[in-house]
Amino acid sequence: MHGTGVREESYGRTLDTVRASLAQTRPEVEVRGCFWGREGGARLALGGASIPGYTGSGGGRQEDERVAVWGVLYRDPGYELRLLSLRPAVPSGLGRGQSPAQKLLAELSAYTPSLRVRDAFAAHRLSGALDDAVRTVAASPELRDAAATADEGGYEHRHAFARAVVAATLAEAVEQGADALDGLARDALFSLVSADLHTQGRTLAGAVSRAAAAPALLALTWHARRRRGALNDDLFLPAMGDILRYQARGEAMRQLIKRTVEHAPGDAVTVIAHSLGGVACVDLMVRDRIARVDQLITVGSQAPFFYEAGALVSLEHPQAPPGHFPRRWLNLYDRRDLLSFSAARVFPAHATDHEVDNSQPFPFAHSAYWSNRKVWDAIGTWMG
Repeated sequence: MHGTGVREESYGRTLDTVRASLAQTRPEVEVRGCFWGREGGARLALGGASIPGYTGSGGGRQEDERVAVWGVLYRDPGYELRLLSLRPAVPSGLGRGQSPAQKLLAELSAYTPSLRVRDAFAAHRLSGALDDAVRTVAASPELRDAAATADEGGYEHRHAFARAVVAATLAEAVEQGADALDGLARDALFSLVSADLHTQGRTLAGAVSRAAAAPALLALTWHARRRRGALNDDLFLPAMGDILRYQARGEAMRQLIKRTVEHAPGDAVTVIAHSLGGVACVDLMVRDRIARVDQLITVGSQAPFFYEAGALVSLEHPQAPPGHFPRRWLNLYDRRDLLSFSAARVFPAHATDHEVDNSQPFPFAHSAYWSNRKVWDAIGTWMG
């Protein structure tokens, strides 16, 4: 669970570091990421109109953002499906026959790539990886939950399914030692799978997915010409803006965390949350009973300070966390990280503190945990 100000590229790098570091101490543990920065992060809805002297255009970033989203999908193919599942479910109605959700789920669960699609993937030696990806995505809980929100056409859901299949295929192939395809080849494969899904579902009719055609959700103003604009863009947004947005409208982020945990494999889940992600996890676990979460690990988190200052959404001092809150809570902090706080003295019945030294000044200390060997030694010992 990442923290404030994180976007696609840095999230992908951090998730790779987390996986590699945990593999050294707990190789049997499967790691799942929860990227909320794109959907739940802050953005300037009017392009910075409220900031004096702020000029520029975010249009030049759209291609970078589109590519960065693929980077998230390679690590988590079900990411877009999970976002779709957060929408309100479409009423099934009282008519005869299957609902749109039931029809879409049945269709995608039984998807068989056409000969044209198979030939295209075979040309890149991806036939085996394609079959594995289709089976995995078709049987995933992300697809099941996303289908419940599909309308009659289900265009966005088909596109998300196609992207998940392509991302899972390419990720598996690279993991097996194959060279990565360039973006043009990847996009061509995605277009073929997407068209195949529309054809098999008899829903072509010239429709275009809003998800594919919509502008990037993070079309912020990137080229500030004055210092105030640069400060607001680089510091206030996305970092401080994420905190403000979470405090005002954090339910979507909490539900995404909950859905990610529900979709994780295994009988027990350990949640590792950084910065604002730790605040959101504490809020979620106070409000909801998340049965499979047996351990919470917060890193550089503001949750104890928010509670003491009366700013924690879910709990107000002197209230204590409810009985269903995880009893095993490890909180790591660095004295030089001004955004990290002690939890053991604030939540003595639940939290255990562990101080680390990232040997960096602030603000670098706040993002240096993941490369600190002592952090992973502490996490590995705690999980063991």
